[in-house]
Amino acid sequence: MDLKEIRQLIKMVESADISEFEIEEDGNKIKISKNGPVNTNQEMHYIPQMMPQMQAPMTAPVVAQGGETAEPATPVKNDNIVEVRSPMVGTFYRAASPDSDPYCDINKTVKSGDVLCIVEAMKLMNEIEAEVSGKIVEILVENAQPVEYNQALFLIEKA
Repeated sequence: MDLKEIRQLIKMVESADISEFEIEEDGNKIKISKNGPVNTNQEMHYIPQMMPQMQAPMTAPVVAQGGETAEPATPVKNDNIVEVRSPMVGTFYRAASPDSDPYCDINKTVKSGDVLCIVEAMKLMNEIEAEVSGKIVEILVENAQPVEYNQALFLIEKA
């Protein structure tokens, strides 16, 4: 497990409604705890404390149909527009595989429960579904780009 995956795990635990998380992979155990004592009777790996880094929010250009680049989204003011947000930290994928067609495109109509994309976290593929029926107005993330917890992924105009 590399440092990037460990950072993602820490962010997931911080944002989740859990106090402790433990994973074993390739003979290595990692235990992350928000509060409470650390159990030292098992083999433990030292993870250096990371200093928070100040970063400007990442805004990637949005590619519309036909490969044209659109401007990043502005805050939603229309009550008829719903933001679909990432439920976790991970990598955003528009299709099930590199050879597959994307789950959705701009101006495509979707129903509540339709799969919009996949967010990969810790090698698990998590399907993100539409919360409402409507039309995809904007795709806010580029394919194969990292996403943060609660980051807006799509804008859907309710039907």
